Amino acid sequence: MRVVIVGGGFGGLQAAHSLRDAAVEITLVDARNFHLFQPLAYQVATGALDPAEIAAPLRSIFRRQRNVHVLLAEVTEFDLARREVHVTPEAGVASHPELAYDALVVAAGSRYSYFGHDDWRAFAPELKSIEGAIDIRSRIFSAFEAAELETDAAKRRAALTFVVVGAGPTGVEMAGQIAELAHDTLREDFRNVDTRQARVLLVELADRVLTSFAPSLSAKGERALRDLGVTPLLRHTVVDVTGEQVVIEDDAGRREVVPTRTVIWAAGVTASPLAGELARAAGLDTDHAGRVTVEADLTLPGHPEVFAIGDMAQVRDLPLPGLAPVAMQQGRYVARVVRARADGDAAPGPFRYVDKGNLATIGRSKAVAEVKGLRLSGVVAWWTWLVVHLFYLIGFHNRLVVLVRWTFSFFTHGRSARLITRVEPRD
Repeated sequence: MRVVIVGGGFGGLQAAHSLRDAAVEITLVDARNFHLFQPLAYQVATGALDPAEIAAPLRSIFRRQRNVHVLLAEVTEFDLARREVHVTPEAGVASHPELAYDALVVAAGSRYSYFGHDDWRAFAPELKSIEGAIDIRSRIFSAFEAAELETDAAKRRAALTFVVVGAGPTGVEMAGQIAELAHDTLREDFRNVDTRQARVLLVELADRVLTSFAPSLSAKGERALRDLGVTPLLRHTVVDVTGEQVVIEDDAGRREVVPTRTVIWAAGVTASPLAGELARAAGLDTDHAGRVTVEADLTLPGHPEVFAIGDMAQVRDLPLPGLAPVAMQQGRYVARVVRARADGDAAPGPFRYVDKGNLATIGRSKAVAEVKGLRLSGVVAWWTWLVVHLFYLIGFHNRLVVLVRWTFSFFTHGRSARLITRVEPRD
């Protein structure tokens, strides 16, 4: 049985791993040669970790799984009638750019949505890629360097103003880390500027931060942010972004122009363009977030051999959060369905998501967590966050290195990956 898996993220990785001893031949297609642990991308962006410590080469991951063939290529078309996936290799030329399949699993993920203002992307990068994280890191540390040289008070204030858009877990974590940099890590590194004068604004349209958490934990998260020096602007929205300023509007329609050179986007997501390609190939529509709708068994309507999982898909009559655990559980479920078909067994029942909790770290020893009905905050939640993220990080080497770095940073308050590099972000 030929299985093609598109995407080496959480869902695709779990699907391939779960078929390791099945009677199938797997082709895993990705335009990147590595799996990125996105939940820790913000730590690359703030100099706490190096890029290679949150990524693992796909070929290395599957080197002992003999039924997996990794293909570095970009998917350009789905031919559902012929059961083929058309690809363009990232390196070299393929003699047969069509991949035939008996089962197709599309797990292409998502990216942040700029709500119709894609021109803002150049001024407000997002954290969905290694390149994006490196770009943000360079912008953050370049801003402090610019403030060190600036003699004009207004321009120095603009250089030390950081705007994070979106107060979900990524936005909260990003804002907290920037505040820690300014008020703790960097405060003795500069001679002409006091980095503690930095302003970190967290812009959120809703009336509280961390809306996916219980209100009590949201309130604790907001207090922790304020203690770090972050200013949450709730019931506010961004209406314009340029290279020199952000225009923010409150719920009464009042606008404020905020001079800044560093804006980070963490507000809302839209599905990968491959969701639209898959929907068009099947004659289906996508929803407002660009997702394709799948049946309860995660198959495409009218195409039981095609599965769509993760952030790029919505399950009919089953709202699910856009979290890595959802994609991972879906990947394992799809593997069970494919295995049953290959073995001629009865298919499992419909997909059911088991909510194992929600975690967000805010700063040093500050976090919130909802785990199996328990609501945790502070140091206990922070330790829970550490253990969970180390457990799910791919590769023993990465786990060990990250643990050492975190331990070193905890005791020294330092960050050793504060490099300013120039890399063009890739969508």
